[in-house]
Amino acid sequence: MIGLFIIFPIFSLYINHLDDATPFLIGLALGVYGLTQAMLQIVLSICSDKFGRKPVILFGLVLFIIGSIVAALSTSIYGIIIGRAIQGAGAIGSTLTALVADTTKEENRLKAMSLVGMSIGLSFLVAMIIAPILNTVIGLSGIFWVTAFFGFLSIFMLSKVPTPKTPSFHHEGKAVVTLIKEVLHHKELLKLNFGIFCLHASLTALFIVIPTILTNILEVPADYQWLIYLPVLVISFALMFPFVMIAEVQRKMKRFFIVAVAILATCMGALALSYTHIVLLCIFLTLFFAAFTFLESCLPSLISKIAPVGSKGTAMGIFSSCQFFGIFIGGVIGGVIYHHWQIAGVLVFCLILGTLWLIVSATMAEPTYLNSKIYKLNNGHADTKKTIEEILASQLGVYEYNTCLEEPAIYIKVDKKEFDEQNLLLKIKQFIVG
Repeated sequence: MIGLFIIFPIFSLYINHLDDATPFLIGLALGVYGLTQAMLQIVLSICSDKFGRKPVILFGLVLFIIGSIVAALSTSIYGIIIGRAIQGAGAIGSTLTALVADTTKEENRLKAMSLVGMSIGLSFLVAMIIAPILNTVIGLSGIFWVTAFFGFLSIFMLSKVPTPKTPSFHHEGKAVVTLIKEVLHHKELLKLNFGIFCLHASLTALFIVIPTILTNILEVPADYQWLIYLPVLVISFALMFPFVMIAEVQRKMKRFFIVAVAILATCMGALALSYTHIVLLCIFLTLFFAAFTFLESCLPSLISKIAPVGSKGTAMGIFSSCQFFGIFIGGVIGGVIYHHWQIAGVLVFCLILGTLWLIVSATMAEPTYLNSKIYKLNNGHADTKKTIEEILASQLGVYEYNTCLEEPAIYIKVDKKEFDEQNLLLKIKQFIVG
């Protein structure tokens, strides 16, 4: 992920240094990896059921390395666009999630998934800080060589990961083709998918103009721009964490969520009016990234809460595809707007996206505050399913359940304040493993 994020803070500075570069093509180069990621995330995840997780991840990493090398060797914008598209074709995020599900115990899986999510956020922070420094030392071509090295390093790390004997089937850990239609027709999930689309379209469009603002308008040398990004991102991360905890513990997620979207949109409007003043730019960027980080943290959690029981893997696969498609659209449309209406036009575009999202988020239902539980069954008999579901239907605190005989496993959603797990386990112990 560092390899995909790392050109964001510096790439638009090369508009006058790459053959055939235009604002549109700069935006396309920034966002095109999102298109190939969106197209292939679920496809590669499904292929991993047949060919194994690690072979598919290896294939994706090889594509990522090839794309990085193509971009490193290119002197024209077209070569970099091709390289970025190939990088994105190594769309292994969903397959990696499935491998995490294969190699962790049920009780540790949520923690493992959370660590993966945290590592993505950390990679963005690291990329924003090191990119301006690396750009000064080794230039754009050198940065792409560094991303190729990251690919080789990832292959080495993959070799140390335990290999499951056979890929397991996890409704919560990966996309399931038969559930895609149901998830696509879920109104609340569609609102969240629209949200992640707008969030990452705004981010990509924003980074078409931020490096230019810092370099050409505020006259901050490229090799010192990390001094802007570091405090902005660190302060924004620090501002965000308490509010995530408060929203979750006090069960006020919708209220905090709408406020964060409003802050996001307001910052874009404020930046459009004040981007020529460095202090105001830093303040509004800090607030933007605080809201961005809050929303980026909460959206996957909301998907987990809202997705029908047993459908989380599919819902997350579609959610991820919308995220990457937003990156593509933000880069392409942002580039076109920058060409015709300059910096202010791009910021107004981001404002429009934020405003549309604010309208949509205002219609969201309050999310249920339920926790997921998974119990492995010792057999996949239809009689077992009938008996278990009769027990679950009468169990206090169980609000949703799905018995998947093909795994076989039981997926349930419970309210921890009402649910007595020991009582349920006594009733179903003869049907479950362990």
